Amino acid sequence: MCVTCGCSDDAESKVTNLATDEVNHHHHHHDDGNHTHTLPDGTVITHSHSHDHHQEASQIHAKMHGTTISLEQDILAKNNLLAAQNRGWFKGRNILALNLMSSPGAGKTTLLTRTINDLKSKLTISVIEGDQETTNDAKKIQETGCKVVQINTGTGCHLDASMIERGLQQLNPPLNSVVMIENVGNLVCPALFDLGEQAKVVILSVTEGEDKPIKYPHMFRASEVMILTKIDLLPYVQFDVQKCLEYARQVNPEIQIFQVSSTTGAGLETWYDWLSKKVSLPVMG
Repeated sequence: MCVTCGCSDDAESKVTNLATDEVNHHHHHHDDGNHTHTLPDGTVITHSHSHDHHQEASQIHAKMHGTTISLEQDILAKNNLLAAQNRGWFKGRNILALNLMSSPGAGKTTLLTRTINDLKSKLTISVIEGDQETTNDAKKIQETGCKVVQINTGTGCHLDASMIERGLQQLNPPLNSVVMIENVGNLVCPALFDLGEQAKVVILSVTEGEDKPIKYPHMFRASEVMILTKIDLLPYVQFDVQKCLEYARQVNPEIQIFQVSSTTGAGLETWYDWLSKKVSLPVMG
């Protein structure tokens, strides 16, 4: 089990290219009977719990007794190395990569499809779609005409840099374009895992509580932008917009906030204007 988030180490992820129906499987597993430890001095030791190696294992565990080792740091360090490689890949191709994150049902896919349809004549956008199962959202994205690959994480609750690396091999986005990464619906783990993106964008809907920014501070602190969606529903829900904005800025004073409705189009020009500045290309007018 992953000590960072509780995801199973035995989870199988798969990348589906909807254009070709090609499916690439990747299985995370441990060799039967083998166990790896990182000692306080940085030494990595792999050993077996078989009978022949019982004494060696006992010595290793004895050496580690009383010492707290942060496996989370090891996991994130490996991920960050791959993320840096992804970032270099994007930079070398002049590709803007954005990591879109939210809780389930906040409206990521709806915002994404509206953005693609509104800007398709001005920007080339490709999508990496992350979900535990199904290709449902990827098919919605595909209907806009843009390139998309689906990453299914199985029991995993977030995308990581390795998954993005494999997804990019299938997606093959063009030079001078935008890659939108729609992460798995989760306000916890995606904030911890750098994918190589230029910016994180958190999406919060008015159908959720206004206190989400202070309940999940790591997510909102890590994000450059917060998009408050479904504002067309404000007359029908109990949601204190001002309090939500105060909470968000309390956690992250630098966060940029856009209030939008993907259904009516209200406020989307602010999101598009920010995107245009990030891309350094005119996308409006």
